[in-house]
Amino acid sequence: MSRIGKQPVSIPDKVKVTVNGGNVLVEGPKGKVQKSFAPVVKVTVADKKVTFAPTEESRFAKAMYGTARSVVAGMVKGVTEGYVKDLEIQGVGFKAVLKGKQLDLALGYSHPILMDIPEGIKVTVADGTKLKVEGADKQLVGAVTAEIRSYYPPEPYKGKGVRIVGERVRRKEGKTVA
Repeated sequence: MSRIGKQPVSIPDKVKVTVNGGNVLVEGPKGKVQKSFAPVVKVTVADKKVTFAPTEESRFAKAMYGTARSVVAGMVKGVTEGYVKDLEIQGVGFKAVLKGKQLDLALGYSHPILMDIPEGIKVTVADGTKLKVEGADKQLVGAVTAEIRSYYPPEPYKGKGVRIVGERVRRKEGKTVA
């Protein structure tokens, strides 16, 4: 049995949680997030708390109700505080520019990289090399951050590329003349 799943998620004053079958909708000041869960998890809302219970005694059900509790707790945190990931671009001539709902990345390729920013995500660019990805959905913020990083991950020889702030890149020694 999951110990995390037994704990209820408390709902703050400005947050509204709606459960419709396996779908959970959380609305708050920073936006709204909706997720659907497997039918082996029973989600109920009562007295400003969301509780979870497995509907059967299978190993999958026991695992999923702890996961559902953790995801809903993250949804509540996302609509109240929001999630933020910071990125930095390193390299000569590497930069990012925001053009409406598109992010234009110049990362040393022969062509610019245009990335559409999904609904519910806010990207801000400072100094052309510092990006901030914000949103209410933890999974979507992480996915957008990973997609931006994947266009040019930091390389180990010069350290050029797009990296998450705080990420360490192990540097390698280059070729030496004998």
